[in-house]
Amino acid sequence: MGITVGTPDVEPDKPAHVAGVRRGNHRGFYKRQPGHRRDDRSTARRSTGINARHHNPVLPDMPNLSPA
Repeated sequence: MGITVGTPDVEPDKPAHVAGVRRGNHRGFYKRQPGHRRDDRSTARRSTGINARHHNPVLPDMPNLSPA
């Protein structure tokens, strides 16, 4: 006695990755992702596209904590 559901619409023999789709924060993709720096740090532009310069630290000695 359970919930009756339809047949699953999946094909488990297919790969999970689709060609042409970026793989998140894969190392080396900093050139294509705005706000990511070469040393694996990020800026406010990673999290927001609206006035990103105003979301960065006021003083250079302060840590750069992006909004998200």
